Amino acid sequence: MEFDLVLAGGRVIDPSQALDGVADVAFSGGKVAAVGPDLASRAVATRNVRGRIVTPGLIDLHTHVYWGGTSLGIDAVALARTGGVATFVDTGSAGPGNFNGFRTHVIEPSPVRIIAYLNVSFAGIYGFSKRVMVGESGDQRLLAPVDTVEVADAHRDVIAGIKVRVGRHASGTAGIVPVDIARQVAERAGLPMMVHIDEPPPTLEDVLQRMRPGDVLTHCFRPFPNSPVTADGRVLPAVLEARARGVLFDIGHGMGSFSFATARVMLENGFMPDSISSDVHALCIDGPAFDLLTTMSKFLCLGVPLDAVVRAATVAPAAALRRPDLGSFKPGSAGDASILDLEDGASDYVDSTGEHLSGTQRLAAHGLVIGGRWWHPE
Repeated sequence: MEFDLVLAGGRVIDPSQALDGVADVAFSGGKVAAVGPDLASRAVATRNVRGRIVTPGLIDLHTHVYWGGTSLGIDAVALARTGGVATFVDTGSAGPGNFNGFRTHVIEPSPVRIIAYLNVSFAGIYGFSKRVMVGESGDQRLLAPVDTVEVADAHRDVIAGIKVRVGRHASGTAGIVPVDIARQVAERAGLPMMVHIDEPPPTLEDVLQRMRPGDVLTHCFRPFPNSPVTADGRVLPAVLEARARGVLFDIGHGMGSFSFATARVMLENGFMPDSISSDVHALCIDGPAFDLLTTMSKFLCLGVPLDAVVRAATVAPAAALRRPDLGSFKPGSAGDASILDLEDGASDYVDSTGEHLSGTQRLAAHGLVIGGRWWHPE
């Protein structure tokens, strides 16, 4: 068998198959064809990636990439070139009232994959900028359960779930009501739900009580208030109970939703997030989030092993999306790969509270394979 492309000699880390070692990765027909030694001799094209890390195409489970359509939107293509991400998951930028525009003008023309969580609010996240802050869930007139189900049914190929944002900033005094409506929508549509939580109301406990197996709580390592940790350094019982019944926990770093102090307590208690994501948008792309690789690097500096960090940005978010074809080098999987450098040297990181963390390593992007073709220019 002849391969279209072989990435030769890299350190292949694929947690979906418990792989971590030097190997070649071969692609054919836009899919993964094989992983193993000495595949380059059968390739039409070869890339020497010796000394670099090769992972299944990274998945950023929380982004905002409705560029030009919302004030938060950033350009996924530009970020992919510098950030090493093959799949961007937009979490609620668009609602049923403007999803057609998002699909037509952004998702379909994009050379990198974009999957969406559909916002239960009609216009999505329409009013967040440096000067205007309007939480879309605060006006219950905008919550659109019937429209959301209809649009989700019409776009099953690119919609992975239903998004709702609650908290003082996102929903004002609406409390838990938007979550209750979003859960009805998710159940009717047969989709998981992703819930944003910021400051109360509602409380984190109230939100978790309503979440089902496979639903995703994002901003799961956020600072006080609505932090998942207690004042005496334990994980909230409601968080442990939710994980036990299958609720998934996602980082969603963003502008104000990730705390080193919270992360230390959670990790010391053995609570690793299911997925690491950036929540990158126009208000945090220049810091403190920057991109997915920066967020992953922060976890390396917090002492999380590299293979666990890669798992949280590949096979774990793929499972949350119910897309077993993503986040893996199993033969027949999507032909995506991220080629990374693990750079040594002093690095300064900052969280959403302004706390700084000094590190000695950082992940950097070297290239991307999209659909079995080398995409990122040298």
